[in-house]
Amino acid sequence: MTDKSKLRGANFPSARDELPSNQQDQPAAYRLAYTDQDFLLREELRGLRFHLELQKPEMTLKEHGVESTIVIFGSARFPSPEDADAALVIAQDSGDPAKVRAAKRDQRNSHHYEQARRLGELITTHSNHCDPNEQLYVVTGGGPGIMEAANRGASDAGGKSIGLNIVLPHEQDPNPYISPEFCFRFHYFGIRKMHFMLRAKAVVVCPGGFGTFDELFEALTLIQTGKSKRVPVILIGHEFWRQAINLEFLRDEGVISPEDVNMISVVDTAEQAWQHIVDFYQLSPGERIRC
Repeated sequence: MTDKSKLRGANFPSARDELPSNQQDQPAAYRLAYTDQDFLLREELRGLRFHLELQKPEMTLKEHGVESTIVIFGSARFPSPEDADAALVIAQDSGDPAKVRAAKRDQRNSHHYEQARRLGELITTHSNHCDPNEQLYVVTGGGPGIMEAANRGASDAGGKSIGLNIVLPHEQDPNPYISPEFCFRFHYFGIRKMHFMLRAKAVVVCPGGFGTFDELFEALTLIQTGKSKRVPVILIGHEFWRQAINLEFLRDEGVISPEDVNMISVVDTAEQAWQHIVDFYQLSPGERIRC
């Protein structure tokens, strides 16, 4: 009898082997469909591009055994303390009062960067004592500010973290602290948002602007409607959030249910945020999250 295992793939080229070396010199109609960029970018194939953006990170994360993430959102504009201090010196040297005021504000807000960095470190330090397939991975939007800080904290702890970058009109470069194998790039915001929530065991939100609010309320809506599992949603920074969001007002106006107010917890430090996650899942050191 023929040994089929020896024949399997032996006489048939892989998709890579089929790629012609002179693809671009051929008429468009003759190019292989899956290598023809002009064809793949047609409006009619948007659904296929959605699927590809969903599958590429999904397959990669599964191959690496990534099952649980802690999502950290926040402003891309908050500098690190060292950068804020340097910027203040430059502003003071300029003699421009407006620049000095802005630099002092950025210096004040740089403590949010430190809290995100510390949280990334706490999460990853816990995971370093777990089996590889039971670790918690920090995931951010991949850019600067709070995103950089959280990825940096994971790197400080000697672990890996994930960055979900997005193509923007003014190109956003990935921050240097994302693990290269987990540095993804998206065109579609919708698919990127799905990946934030697919493995999320908690959502932690530092102060931020439109993008941060969009991501926060997207997560709350998915949880409220039962499209995502109930997970801790934690805001860091009482002073900022008590002015930015008034859930009690929304409740009193009848636009959310009374119990919806309890979907959010507000803390002031990375340690408090991590302790909330530990308490929610009753974690012990080195123990995985079980849902």
